[in-house]
Amino acid sequence: MIQRRELFSSLASSFKKEKQESFDIRPPYSNDKFTFEKECFKCSGVCKNVCDENIIVIKDDKTPVLDFTKGGCTYCDECAKVCNFGVLDIKNKKYINAKVVINMLKCLSWNKTMCFSCKELCLDNAISFFGLFRPEIRYGKCTNCGFCVKVCPTNAIEVKKWQ
Repeated sequence: MIQRRELFSSLASSFKKEKQESFDIRPPYSNDKFTFEKECFKCSGVCKNVCDENIIVIKDDKTPVLDFTKGGCTYCDECAKVCNFGVLDIKNKKYINAKVVINMLKCLSWNKTMCFSCKELCLDNAISFFGLFRPEIRYGKCTNCGFCVKVCPTNAIEVKKWQ
């Protein structure tokens, strides 16, 4: 028996993946860009090794970024605890500096196909449906954790630079 997510994923395979705006999504314990550039090259990427969700990727310049196509951030503090250079520090804990949005043109629900993949996974109950076919993100509740990004079968959940 085919599961709903598998069905949506097969239907979504006809949607072509468009390149999203490129910017670095930093872990939620970061201070500033200067500190990354000054200190991260000294490290062997221990923050990546302690991430239970495996979403921390070390770039060529040795700085950590989050990859929401692999999962989301639980704000567990582990990456900040192991950072010996002050780049990630628990005292700097904040929401991830990005904005999660729903692209209505790509979204199955906005296009009259029942899909609740993003809502089912949202631990913060930040995605509401008005009727059956109109999901919206409630930004007062959204922590920008990124868990909804991976599960969307049509890549309709996009991460934008917080402005």
